[in-house]
Order: sequence, then structure tokens, then C-alpha cells
Amino acid sequence: MSIKVDQRRAVFSELKEYCHCAGESDYMEVTHFSNGEGVDINISRRSGEERFTLTWGEWELLQVLMNYKGE
Repeated sequence: MSIKVDQRRAVFSELKEYCHCAGESDYMEVTHFSNGEGVDINISRRSGEERFTLTWGEWELLQVLMNYKGE
């Protein structure tokens, strides 16, 4: 058995600078997978925390759908 210890890259920012609905201590943190295939996303708000995971393919599709203008 092989055990690997890795330090994952994470970026963090307060949410209030981007969202007028955010409280003083609300934040978002994005942590990259150790294998490089995606990210874990944590959003902390006064109403609770939300965590989800996206692969890079899912992230790409999310961007496509967010920018879709329709016909």
C-alpha cells in the first residue's frame, strides 16, 4: 500500500465584495483536486454552508450554460 500526502491548492475570498446579499463573514473557497481533475467549492453564508464538487468538464458546461443567449 502506498500513502501519499499532498497539499491541495485553495483560493478564498469574502463574498460581500461580489454579492450585495452577503453578510460580513460570508465567503467562498475553491480547493483544487490533488489529481488535477476538478475542484471542491465551499460557500459559507449566514443561512448555512453549501458544498459541491465539479470536474473541469462540468465547469466548462456550466460556463457554456451561463453564457447561453438563446435563439
